[in-house]
Amino acid sequence: MSDYLKYRFLEIIPGFMVWFTLIMSVILSFVKPLWLMYFVIVFDLYWLFRVSYFIFYLFISGFRLNRTKKIDWLAKLRQEIPDWENKHHLIFLPTANEPFPVIEATFQALTEVKYPLDRFIVVLCGEERGGKERFLNIVAKIKNQFGDKFKKFIITAHPDGMVGEIKGKGSNLNYAGHLVQKMIDTEKIPYDDIIVSSFDIDTRVHPQYFAYLTYLYCTESKPMHASYQPVALYNNNIWQSNPLLRVTAFGTTFWIMTELERPDRLFTFSSHSMSWRALVDVGFWQKNIVTEDSRIFLQCFLRYSGDYRVVPMYLPVSMNTAEGEHFCDSVKNVYKQQRRWAWGVEHFPFMVWHFLRHKHIPWAKKIKYLWNLGEGMYSWASAPILIFILGRLPLYLAPEAVRSSAFYQNTPFTLEFLMNLAMAGILFSAIFNVLLLPKPPKSKPWNYPIMILQWIFLPVTLIIFGSIPAIDAQTRLMLGRYLGFYVTKKKTD
Repeated sequence: MSDYLKYRFLEIIPGFMVWFTLIMSVILSFVKPLWLMYFVIVFDLYWLFRVSYFIFYLFISGFRLNRTKKIDWLAKLRQEIPDWENKHHLIFLPTANEPFPVIEATFQALTEVKYPLDRFIVVLCGEERGGKERFLNIVAKIKNQFGDKFKKFIITAHPDGMVGEIKGKGSNLNYAGHLVQKMIDTEKIPYDDIIVSSFDIDTRVHPQYFAYLTYLYCTESKPMHASYQPVALYNNNIWQSNPLLRVTAFGTTFWIMTELERPDRLFTFSSHSMSWRALVDVGFWQKNIVTEDSRIFLQCFLRYSGDYRVVPMYLPVSMNTAEGEHFCDSVKNVYKQQRRWAWGVEHFPFMVWHFLRHKHIPWAKKIKYLWNLGEGMYSWASAPILIFILGRLPLYLAPEAVRSSAFYQNTPFTLEFLMNLAMAGILFSAIFNVLLLPKPPKSKPWNYPIMILQWIFLPVTLIIFGSIPAIDAQTRLMLGRYLGFYVTKKKTD
């Protein structure tokens, strides 16, 4: 069998597992309803365990986040790290057709951080295909406002149609990275003294982000063998977005926060930081995939034979909730964003393929990362549909002989009891989400109660913006209909 067919077989596995589960659930509802009821009860118990796990780690992560915000990290740097001022921060900001106010707000947040701006090298990475003239007009405005604020302000314009690329953020960053390397080599800045941050263009950093990042980098035992992952909040326009989108956005934030408590299973996601040395060692971001933000972790993990990890950062970066011009456009926008994130399933065949060939990585690490990714993608696609839809099907389709059994008659009460326990997770999420909110506009003081009540939509969002886009992504990979990069529309707050 050729390598191509072997890799295609690995690409088929995730989607096949999901569709096999869903189709067999329907078949068993007709032919063996009791079997499916046993399975659903066990699955609901497993899901209850997952909810308990989720709540516990979310609480711990929230405590750490609150504690970290109260520390003056710049003062701590000055007191404890003698050579901290030698560190340079290289910040990549890839953009494609985002409006000027979004970019302006990101730069404004950068200038307001509690850290010397003369240590910053900021790279605004544009796309020629988005309209070079339009991009240059935005560049002129940004330069006029912020060009003299940093040590260096670099502009790149990624050409369209370069060989071996797909249209996306990864190819833009790859092109910019190679250009910036030439500048750094000319300036003779030591690679080990450069900390890279790759941000979405709407990312507004916490004022202490870079001081905290520098402290972690300087105190980490192997700083060049680590990425640094902050909490991703989607708060920039949270008060303007509709409840369905807000619940979905906070679900992503909560997932990241729980993952921060388990760094042994953590991948980089969206906006994050890492060492320049590691980035150069792996040849920059991969330019022919959609999910470059998490793939860069795997590139480093393989390059250093498993001696690479993600360090949790208990400070937030705030981005925009995906939104459109009207409700239907917003739903479409969020769906495509979630499908793009679910396309992270493309890492599964990549990991299996390379793990089999990297003999120096411990098998325990290989199995852990494969299980975490595989189980996570499987649950993402299948769990909400099994719990809220297919799990009820045998109750309606069971024959009379089954309906008379005590097990059948007690199953609805068992499922209801398990679901009520799981609902405690929704209540906790509703309360916790309020603690992460920015101050509401003075004209909307009533929005706090709405922010709690909106969580009744969670089952709907888990299916519409969870299961369905995840099934969509895994089915596309299974059929070889590869997903292109979708640029999420950004609106100003």
